[in-house]
Amino acid sequence: MSFDPVFTFGTIAAAALIGTGITHARDSSSSEFPQAVAVSELVVLGPGSFDHPQPGEFLKDNHPVAAPIVQETIDAPLEIMKYQVSVSEYGRCVADGACKPADSRKSGNIPVTGVSHIDAETYATWLSARTNETWRLPTDVEWAYAAGERFRSDIEGDESEPNNPARRWLAQYRAESALGRKPDPEPRVQGAFGINSRGLADVAGNVWEWTSTCYSHATIGSGGKRTASSIDNCGVHAVEGFHRTYMSNFIRDGKSGGCAVGTPPDNLGFRLVRDRPSLVQAALRRLGLS
Repeated sequence: MSFDPVFTFGTIAAAALIGTGITHARDSSSSEFPQAVAVSELVVLGPGSFDHPQPGEFLKDNHPVAAPIVQETIDAPLEIMKYQVSVSEYGRCVADGACKPADSRKSGNIPVTGVSHIDAETYATWLSARTNETWRLPTDVEWAYAAGERFRSDIEGDESEPNNPARRWLAQYRAESALGRKPDPEPRVQGAFGINSRGLADVAGNVWEWTSTCYSHATIGSGGKRTASSIDNCGVHAVEGFHRTYMSNFIRDGKSGGCAVGTPPDNLGFRLVRDRPSLVQAALRRLGLS
């Protein structure tokens, strides 16, 4: 994997002065935004390319096979939250009446958990409106790039007997068991799982993270690496953590259902990506024309 140096931005309050690398807090006396919104520290990753196992379920000759590995490219700087969205950050959205309270009633400097994909999208929409910026869930590719050495793809089954789905399932279960993960239900304070090589905290800890990538059911073509056909199910999204898995959008507790193999996710949370507008769009915003 190749990428440019990592840059970090400190805690910011709302709007960035695009193109200068300088951040400013929004005036809290503004009638449009009566209260500044504190945003988590960001990590900025330079562009790069890496080999990535594709998300979803893949069939070849009507039998499950391992996901094809393709080279993916991040062609622009990626701004992603260093920490998962916290209880207090999510609570501001709840206080505004935009977000539903999380199932978890934890407090303090810990990641918010007990939130569905729907909740995460709602928070991103609220934060975008409050900061006049664009915030969204990362894609599977973006999350994997930011996760670096801590990314682990789907737990694969046994392909030696493609006509025996039970054997494949048992192989998947044994593969995850061999990784030695034990249930770890209590969210920890931010930073408890350390910092990865990209500068992100708590990647692949006990909070699994929603992405914007839809679950895909694909057929592998004769070349072995490209899909001959693909059907996306956007009622289910990829979740990243100790390994990649998939959950229905409304699930708030990974232990209650979904498509996890073996031990299900301990907790469901998320972190967001900030999209920078083009220089033209930024100029129009400053002039109040967009």
